[in-house]
Amino acid sequence: MNALLCQLDQLVIWLARLYSVLLFVYAVLSWLPDLRGPWVRYLAMVIEPVLAPVRRIIPPLGGFDLAFLVVLLVLNYLIVPLLVRAAFTACYVGF
Repeated sequence: MNALLCQLDQLVIWLARLYSVLLFVYAVLSWLPDLRGPWVRYLAMVIEPVLAPVRRIIPPLGGFDLAFLVVLLVLNYLIVPLLVRAAFTACYVGF
């Protein structure tokens, strides 16, 4: 049971880090419209549902969207460390 929980925790951590990379790519593409293609629609389908609630709380200031920054900070400094701690507990403390 612990091995399965350990693998699941590590998968969730990997997905959270992948989401951070996708969020960063989406932010860069918003500055460089020449690089956009039809695949950006699929990226927006993954990113925009997370950004929309943050934008309702913190609207863009002077054309600069702070929602990206807020989501990246929360993901990388709050959520991922909690996931890493849970994975450590599942993988090493249980043995």
